[in-house]
Amino acid sequence: MVSEGDEAPTFTAPLANGDVETFDLSEALEDGPIVLAFFPGAFTSVCSHEMNTFQDRLGAVQETGATLYGVSVDSPFTLNEFRDKLGLEFDLISDANHDVIELYDIVTSFDQFGIEELAQRAVIVIDESGTVTYAWVGENAGLEPDYDEVEEAAAAA
Repeated sequence: MVSEGDEAPTFTAPLANGDVETFDLSEALEDGPIVLAFFPGAFTSVCSHEMNTFQDRLGAVQETGATLYGVSVDSPFTLNEFRDKLGLEFDLISDANHDVIELYDIVTSFDQFGIEELAQRAVIVIDESGTVTYAWVGENAGLEPDYDEVEEAAAAA
């Protein structure tokens, strides 16, 4: 996994924002710090709770000057439906080809279900220069991030 102080791996991926566009990390960083909230799968209970919590705290994250994005291996079409159903006002990045989770080394599997190569639950904060200033990874799929800590990291980025 990337660590604090590392240069964030850059990537381009589909962006689910109500439509399907392209997200480019390098371009996005021109607008300020980025918070990437990786989650295993849309429409699952813990992931839905996590994204709802980020939605509830979106104003506080935005006040730091950072932009929040959710990231999963779901298709952009699934993510748009997920975003719509939950009423999310932030965009979701589709890593359907698993390139981003491999770059950030946060690949996990749910072996008991025969599901391979999902995003491990993680939060990465990247400052405008492209440096990782905060990196958290959940030790199990049911563990959610410390949202206060994420906001503090976004404010410090």
